Amino acid sequence: MIEFAGSVVAKLIAGFARAVTGVRARWLGCAPEPKQRIYFANHASHGDFVLIWTALPPPLRAMTRPIAGKDYWDADEMRRFIGRHVFNSVLINRNVTSRRENPLGPIEQALSQGYSLILFPEGTRNTGSEPLLPFKPGLFHLARSFPNVELVPVWIDNIGRVLPKGEVIPVPLLCSVTFGHPIRYEAGEAKPAFLLRAQSALLNTSPDKERRHAA
Repeated sequence: MIEFAGSVVAKLIAGFARAVTGVRARWLGCAPEPKQRIYFANHASHGDFVLIWTALPPPLRAMTRPIAGKDYWDADEMRRFIGRHVFNSVLINRNVTSRRENPLGPIEQALSQGYSLILFPEGTRNTGSEPLLPFKPGLFHLARSFPNVELVPVWIDNIGRVLPKGEVIPVPLLCSVTFGHPIRYEAGEAKPAFLLRAQSALLNTSPDKERRHAA
């Protein structure tokens, strides 16, 4: 029964997201194929992962799990239901208190089970003037541990203005989700070099770059 309720709410959320944002998927660097992937994206709003999740075709959406903070999504019954039974989120502990506790453990388990993931390597919402914050090392460790998983950069355009930080009522505005060219970890690649390459791949997926080239 709870699985059925989750599927109904999932369709309602996807429909609402499309109605409010007019979100459209732009598959420029890859096709919407049933491959195991880590979709890594820029992060400016609470609504980010919902837009990527909505932009995926239903078969891919079913095999893709967003990574989310356990402290937020386990805070009450409603959020717990949405996080676990609507989005099937991978919930991680962002307040690790012991060196024995691996914050990437639940993510690695999901990858081992064949799921794709939605990940925000900046680690927190970017509210500054720079297009991206420096990437956290988690993406590097996952790419090195699962070298056969495609890493797809995803640029979310306009969502920061649809649901700005501190706001709960979305402002209707057209949004796009652009899927770029996949990258992979290269054997022996150092962490700083990989993270810079991943950051460049994400920046190159931005429609702003396309607009500059067209100008």
